[in-house]
Amino acid sequence: MIGKLTGRIDTLGLHDLIVDVQGVGYRVSASARTLRQMGVGQPASLLIETVVREDAIHLFGFASAAEHEWFKILTTVQGVGARVALSILSALSPVDLQMAIMAQDKARLTQADGVGPKLATRLLTELKDKVANMAVGSLSPSPSAAAAPVASHEMAGVYADAILALERLGFSRTSAWQAAAGVKHDLGEEAAVGDIIKSSLKRLTGETI
Repeated sequence: MIGKLTGRIDTLGLHDLIVDVQGVGYRVSASARTLRQMGVGQPASLLIETVVREDAIHLFGFASAAEHEWFKILTTVQGVGARVALSILSALSPVDLQMAIMAQDKARLTQADGVGPKLATRLLTELKDKVANMAVGSLSPSPSAAAAPVASHEMAGVYADAILALERLGFSRTSAWQAAAGVKHDLGEEAAVGDIIKSSLKRLTGETI
């Protein structure tokens, strides 16, 4: 089973590349994010996920360990095959994907080709518990992550109301959720909804309000 390939990029395509390893060319499917980091004739090292089927062996390559791990996480969801997982990773970075799931931002996931509203809902439902105790940008639970507001996908009460108000002002759910999570850390559970919105807008716009 191939786990890593190191060689030179022989050919770059829209959805795959060929890695020349000592004269042997391996065709590897990859996300647009990984492909953008490659250059024909340039050295490259890719983490590989090998998928063996009855009629073929497919290689999927990743420029980062985070992208590789998210590929494996995504393909545990019913209806998400390797191609759809690569499409999601092409549309969202691993950190953006984690934040979208934590914020339950269905619209963000549907930006990926092949992900409709039903599949986006399934992704959010099946993966929310997996990311709930992850530190942002991490793929493993952090001892302090469960207590950190930013590491929880739950936003209730006045904070949920504030997020809804921010969405109505034109901010994405993920952006609104991130701002409110930071404000929750600063203001605590008992803050008034107006103060939450005001402080969140300051974070979102970088302005003094």
